[in-house]
Amino acid sequence: MDTDKIKIYGARVRVDSMAKIGEIEAAEKSKMRQKVEKIIGHGINCFVNRQLIYNFPEELFADAGILAIEHADFDGIERLALVTGGEIASTFDNPESVRLGHCKLIEEIMIGEDKLIHFSGVDLGQACTIILRGASSHVLDEAERSLHDALCVLQQTVGDSRVVLGGGWPEVLMARHVDELARKTPGKKSLAIESYATALRAIPTIIADNSGLDSAELVAQLRAEHAKEDSTAGIDVILGAVGNVEKLGIFESFKVKQAVLLSATEAAEMILRVDDIIKCAPRQREDRM
Repeated sequence: MDTDKIKIYGARVRVDSMAKIGEIEAAEKSKMRQKVEKIIGHGINCFVNRQLIYNFPEELFADAGILAIEHADFDGIERLALVTGGEIASTFDNPESVRLGHCKLIEEIMIGEDKLIHFSGVDLGQACTIILRGASSHVLDEAERSLHDALCVLQQTVGDSRVVLGGGWPEVLMARHVDELARKTPGKKSLAIESYATALRAIPTIIADNSGLDSAELVAQLRAEHAKEDSTAGIDVILGAVGNVEKLGIFESFKVKQAVLLSATEAAEMILRVDDIIKCAPRQREDRM
């Protein structure tokens, strides 16, 4: 819509009467009216535009019973087109070839001091907008990272629906079997295997420490529970004790857990392959006169 507004940059128009100015304005309105009529011809009741909508076309839309929304950002329009089933139109000459989007309700809402346009009841269903608010940019950044990590885990789980029990259960179980392998392995290899088991047990220790719990006591109880066959014991951070994580509904994505273990193991192997370190000479101090 903004492209149809007559603009003159770095030039002068000289007229000899007010009638000529009226002709310029009339030509501008005529061009704008033609475009608005093309848009109305699409049979819509809401028009979303990335640019400014001037008063005259806004009046024409209002007379036709069409809601006009201006200054929409491009990313928002792309997402809106996806969830409503419509497409972004750059020309209005062929209304029959344009796919229109649909939703049940369009409303303006207030969140804090910000006004937002809310589209609900979209045809393609399960899309939503998540709004994060916080006291500072650091809090918002941390919340955004946590939300991004959670969505990535959810995406991986949808792709591979296999899950394992959480709360430190898989690490303690794997550590128990690795310890058994270390006892059966002769020579110095057993020391490396035992170290790997110790590294696995560090995960439930970190879970307990981050929850403000006594990690030494909880991990000891957890190892005692896992000495039993088919144990489903894990750390319940809410009660601060060892509990049945299967009944508590604490699960983790198998694919994410597998990727974390493989990445950590590969990183440890890479460090162990380093047989020497070359240190750079310290920077000489410059004496200032």
